[in-house]
Amino acid sequence: MINELNFAGRIKAFKNSTPFDHCVIEDFFENNVALDLERECPNFEDDLWHVYDNSLEIKKTTNLWCNFGPTTYKVLSYLNSPKFVQALSNHMGIPGLMPDIGLHGGGWHIHGKGGILNQHLDYSVHPKLGLQRKLNLIVYLNSKWEDEWGGQLGLWDSADGMPTQISREIIPSFNKAVLFDTTQNSWHGLVSPVAGPAGETRRSLAVYYMIRPPEDVDPRVKALFAPTESQKQNPEILDLIEKRADASHAHTTYISPEK
Repeated sequence: MINELNFAGRIKAFKNSTPFDHCVIEDFFENNVALDLERECPNFEDDLWHVYDNSLEIKKTTNLWCNFGPTTYKVLSYLNSPKFVQALSNHMGIPGLMPDIGLHGGGWHIHGKGGILNQHLDYSVHPKLGLQRKLNLIVYLNSKWEDEWGGQLGLWDSADGMPTQISREIIPSFNKAVLFDTTQNSWHGLVSPVAGPAGETRRSLAVYYMIRPPEDVDPRVKALFAPTESQKQNPEILDLIEKRADASHAHTTYISPEK
């Protein structure tokens, strides 16, 4: 399903990247698989999406296996399989890597015209598995994407735990994967709002991988957002960020840290 030689070659750059460990893998899936996935992405107007529509994120997602087409189902099953996870663990030198077959926060993501996603840190500890989130694998499936449509994935430098400036911009072009470590102040988000024409959407498929939490793990179970420059003095936005990170209603289970 994936271009294994390409994957193995590109992953070598992972530990030599800034602003945090990551790599970009062109032609991640075999081309026919990528085309089938793109065709299977649900329509933007379908009712099956979970909708985010606020000042921090305007997007739609679905992680329900019953919403996936045949190829999507097979691909996600493979990316969560013992075979692939062990191969990823071996390539990365990360022992004990585990999948999240529940796709918490993963699955299909879609942005329409005007879609946004502020820079943020993903949750640190899975609220149900109690495992630490270690790797994000995101594959873009946009065969008609034009650079001027925006929606680039930004990777931010950070200081004192907060994002400072954009270090890298990644265009969400067809069959391009981004793999990055989420435990390293890994601030990321959309550099600019999606500005494509009506009917064109920014589509991606996301899978996350876990490890047992170390003793000093950040216990955060929800994403932490940062305001944009224009939002920094807006008390309503700052209040929204605080509420968005509030874990008081999360169903959280912790497991023992690594010894």
